[in-house]
Amino acid sequence: MPTLYPHAKGILYALKDKGIDVAIASRSPTPDIAKAFLKKLGLQSMFVAQEIFSSWTHKTEHFQRIHRRTGVPLNSMLFFDDEDRNIEAVSKMGATSILVGNGVNLEKLRQGLSNFARNSVSPGGSKQK
Repeated sequence: MPTLYPHAKGILYALKDKGIDVAIASRSPTPDIAKAFLKKLGLQSMFVAQEIFSSWTHKTEHFQRIHRRTGVPLNSMLFFDDEDRNIEAVSKMGATSILVGNGVNLEKLRQGLSNFARNSVSPGGSKQK
């Protein structure tokens, strides 16, 4: 049976409660199994986009698809991942990216929100569009 990291479900529900859209970007070699796990965990409906597919590249293609599907600009996205190479590649696309070791927890969420807020303000102090 699949399990989630301790804070994951609470974070997902809190984001949904605040009206914040969440998407998945996964390079799973078994996308059908990954999607079945989401369903079994009762999380399938939590995501506005599910880009789960096998890929030999970084998650850049996943993010391009999420952008096309949702219309959300990449610089308005906050990304958490456990691989440096994905963090680096997606950061270059404009998304605020946070490296996590053992899943997203409250500390990493706070770090991500703080970095996102900092990245959303231009040097002159005005919000970027």
